[in-house]
Amino acid sequence: MSAPIVHGGGITAAAAAFGGRPQDWLDLSTGINPRPLALPQIPTRVWHRLPDSYLVDEARRAARDYYDSGEILPLPVPGTQSVIQLLPRLLRQGSQVGVTDNRVALTDDKVAVTDDKVAVTDNRIAVVSPTYGEYARAFASAGFTVDAVDDIAAISGQYRLAVVVNPNNPDGRIWPAEALAALHNRMKSANGLLVVDEAFGDADPELSLAARAQDLPNLIIFRSFGKFFGLAGLRLGFAIAREDILARFDDWLGPWAVSGPALSLAASLLGSDVAVIRRFLDERSAALQAALSAAGLRSRGGTALFTLVADSKASDIYKHLCRHHILVRKFDYAPDWLRFGLTPDPAADRRLGAALQGFER
Repeated sequence: MSAPIVHGGGITAAAAAFGGRPQDWLDLSTGINPRPLALPQIPTRVWHRLPDSYLVDEARRAARDYYDSGEILPLPVPGTQSVIQLLPRLLRQGSQVGVTDNRVALTDDKVAVTDDKVAVTDNRIAVVSPTYGEYARAFASAGFTVDAVDDIAAISGQYRLAVVVNPNNPDGRIWPAEALAALHNRMKSANGLLVVDEAFGDADPELSLAARAQDLPNLIIFRSFGKFFGLAGLRLGFAIAREDILARFDDWLGPWAVSGPALSLAASLLGSDVAVIRRFLDERSAALQAALSAAGLRSRGGTALFTLVADSKASDIYKHLCRHHILVRKFDYAPDWLRFGLTPDPAADRRLGAALQGFER
């Protein structure tokens, strides 16, 4: 059995190791909005009944307008992890998984091209890394060869599928929409698919490919609902792709994959004024940057929801903060990195600042 993938969170385990009650810790280990909007009223019938199709339809229409996805109605999914696990199945069973101008016959393992273009010749997957570990694990477990590449320029027609997280987690690296559209076209010419994970894209909507998705047939976009809206406990996301791909995901996930209350909240909040959220995130991000800068910590990148710090004493800083019951995200593959999520308010700013100032180098 492979080792579990490490994520942010884990306050209970941290409290068991360093003491204190979990509810008294300051959790800065995740990239989640620390102040969710006030929840709209959910009708009693939504709690009482199984999720009816009208709830799904309302959420899909709201998501279409929010993500500006044109004719595509984004599919609600129970968190991005659920559809990541379906991607290998999509390739294995996808006899029409790519739309190209040339004639393609797809077997389980190879693509035979009857035109004059060279297409995919094996089961190789490219993941722009470092990033979420779920993609590599899902494909490796399904027997695919996964190549970690450091830039989209390294992705050629030999790959059946490429994954780009934009903005990236944990370093906040971004790729312009034009560059990703060009990558899609390279993948499409070889009958490959491009997956763009836009989990942290809400704060920078101009980076999104959603508005172009209907013209990019070999593109799959994943969006997170809980991070930006501060409702990660809903376990809700959306997939944006051409209809036959979404229909497969819908069929494989089965009925009632997303709860009625989650669908109701999504329909309400996606149609709300999110400018207040963006202003709050800007304010909180500036406060975090000030606390880190005052402590002499150097930012290596980030997004509106987190900052990545590089420091040779990262491990010692992590333990020091844990002793003050503040949890940040550390990385086994980059021991000099720490990721700081946003503090919820000025009191938390002062708590973090005092703890960082108390660290002796």
